[in-house]
Amino acid sequence: MKLLVRNLSRSTTEQELRILFSAHGTVTECSLVLDQVTAKSKGFAFVIMPNEAEAKTALTSLHETRVAKNKIRVKVAQ
Repeated sequence: MKLLVRNLSRSTTEQELRILFSAHGTVTECSLVLDQVTAKSKGFAFVIMPNEAEAKTALTSLHETRVAKNKIRVKVAQ
């Protein structure tokens, strides 16, 4: 299942996201979207978790939680 994580702090790293989501199951891919010109975070990322039950648990557990002072939003990516 591919999850969209929004409202991330510009300082949040892919490694931090991977650790955050790995607490709820297996993460096969974590990609922070970067600005092509500045190479800085655009404030959102995609996380792929192969086990749907684990992904749903991560979604419900992490949606609207605070990460680096920002309240993140997690939903299923379209």
